[in-house]
Amino acid sequence: MALDRWRILLSGLWAGWLLCVALLATPAPFATLTQADASRVAGRMLLQEAYIALVMGALLLVLERVAARRRAGDGDLGEGSQFSTGMALALGTLFCTVAGYFAIQPMLVSARAGQGALSFGQLHAVSAIFFVIKGLLVMVLAWRAAGLVSRRPSS
Repeated sequence: MALDRWRILLSGLWAGWLLCVALLATPAPFATLTQADASRVAGRMLLQEAYIALVMGALLLVLERVAARRRAGDGDLGEGSQFSTGMALALGTLFCTVAGYFAIQPMLVSARAGQGALSFGQLHAVSAIFFVIKGLLVMVLAWRAAGLVSRRPSS
């Protein structure tokens, strides 16, 4: 089905995008530029990643919702849960994006100026943990989407 193909494609592309940002794009400026310039470049990349994550998370949430509704209607009585593990994973990615970037980023600016209860390093670690969790959630989404299709009898 087209729905399943979109779920596989989007989650796989997003997982690859996150791995590229984490393993290639973000570390590269710190190896080649001054600390200040590298921070600006990495910050810009992470800003773009955060907005892409909001779009991808919302798209996958909608696709997972449609798939869950379809599965719920496949039962004998047409009754079943319309909330799925895939929806929970997509919601988790959105939470990690909002908390890890949009909530922490303003606090990082304050911490760099010496304000706030947590240090820059502590906030950076929290932000990185949210990024890693988001990446794992997206990889699980991709894995599940691919696995669900491969178990389905071919038509």
